[in-house]
Amino acid sequence: RGRAGDELLRVVGKRMGACLRRNDTLARFGGDEFVILLPDQGRDPQALAPLLEKIRVAVTEPVQVAGQSVQVSCSMGVVMYPRDGIDANALLMNADAAMYRAKDLGSNNVQFYAREMNASVEEKLVLLDGLRQAVQATSDGALDNGFRLLYQPKVDLRTGRVFGVEALIRWQHPEHGMIAPQRFIGLAEESGLIVEIGDWVVREACRQARAWVDAGLPLVTMSVNVSARQFEEARLVERVACALRDTRLAPELLELEVTESLIMRDLQKSVAKMRELEAMGVSLSIDDFGTGY
Repeated sequence: RGRAGDELLRVVGKRMGACLRRNDTLARFGGDEFVILLPDQGRDPQALAPLLEKIRVAVTEPVQVAGQSVQVSCSMGVVMYPRDGIDANALLMNADAAMYRAKDLGSNNVQFYAREMNASVEEKLVLLDGLRQAVQATSDGALDNGFRLLYQPKVDLRTGRVFGVEALIRWQHPEHGMIAPQRFIGLAEESGLIVEIGDWVVREACRQARAWVDAGLPLVTMSVNVSARQFEEARLVERVACALRDTRLAPELLELEVTESLIMRDLQKSVAKMRELEAMGVSLSIDDFGTGY
């Protein structure tokens, strides 16, 4: 998996390099981020548009990696010297802010830096730091900062019987109170924290479902939403099996909800993983059905 990722980065880097002039500089900045330095381009941002489009097209062309066709997105943040910074640190920080804005607006987007962007990036960094603390606090069992699950009942309208519940995550913030998932799930996905958070959600939901069984309450199915990053994680099936085993919950009482668009990102792998879960006894449902494919 690591070798395939490295090969993808090599191909993408080579394609970007082919778009540049001899005196331009291309460098991998870390992870899947690259920095391009374009000297002697003048001070008109619009003059860069053809080159940026050329780079975007080159990067987003499908790549053959490990026998599979992979397509990546390309978000670009652009700064102009000296308008947006007079040293390397300032320019890189502001380029990062512009890139985050491009990501927020959707994949394959280009954004030129504007001063107001820094405020949103700083807010994002504070939120990310808080998220990391919340993950640790949840792991430690702290009550004043961490994640909580609420349970929304599913009711049969004909009989009035509750036949299932859906686990809904909330962040109990020490200063801002209860924070809804819309505020932090996207950032958790982007940072990779969603895998650890999602693992806790599955485990905690299974623990609660088992507690209801032990209390003699009627059996209900526990539904848990699985994020894209979590579903694509190699050990998802193993983690679910471990949560069921540790909480002694019957697999038939757990339902995982996945989105239609998530499944279609890599249909072959998705189906294989879903069959493993089904063989285990876990049921699956499709969320947001009909909104994508």
